[in-house]
Amino acid sequence: MTTAGVPQQLPGVLHSLEPTLNHYGYLAVVGLVLFEDFGLPVPGETILILAAVYAGTGRLNVLLVGLLGFLAAVLGDNIGFAIGHVGGQRLIKRYGRYIFLTADRIDRTTAFFERHGGWIIILARFIEGLRQANGIIAGTSGIRWARFLAFNAIGAALWAATWTSVGYFAGNHITTIYNAASRYSTYLAIAVAMLLIGLIARHVVRARKARARAAV
Repeated sequence: MTTAGVPQQLPGVLHSLEPTLNHYGYLAVVGLVLFEDFGLPVPGETILILAAVYAGTGRLNVLLVGLLGFLAAVLGDNIGFAIGHVGGQRLIKRYGRYIFLTADRIDRTTAFFERHGGWIIILARFIEGLRQANGIIAGTSGIRWARFLAFNAIGAALWAATWTSVGYFAGNHITTIYNAASRYSTYLAIAVAMLLIGLIARHVVRARKARARAAV
């Protein structure tokens, strides 16, 4: 890549995705973001950033990149939600006992998602691993689709706007930004996972105390 203001060779996965974006253009953004968001291991977020870098050099339209990323993210997560909603509960009820997922635990998880699902859906959008599984988990948990759709759209809008802006304005700083994001993404994922575990544990403890009081 030789456009002024951008490194001759982009770092890491960004560079390896250039042929895909060069060949398919906006379709690559839609396809990879869509597939990633219902659980397939493809670099959807990375192609969005790369497309935004291209937009910063005038090769793509930044508004169209952001809009397509947003729409593909919402659609992909809703496909994941449908998968979890249609098949998730049946599989868990049939095989869950083999991994200690009892009906009581499923009910507690559903209640937790109903209470805290909104901000979890938004936050998961920015976390590798959670982003791909977000829709399927939500569908399995039993959260209402309308509630999921609303918070998913908010999360997708924030996500698309954030990474489109980063790529668009990065210029010749993209290598530094990419390396920093790669370095700290693992730590962020661990921190969020610990937070979620803590919240789930608190919910379980409170539920047990409530049942104990009710039994007295």
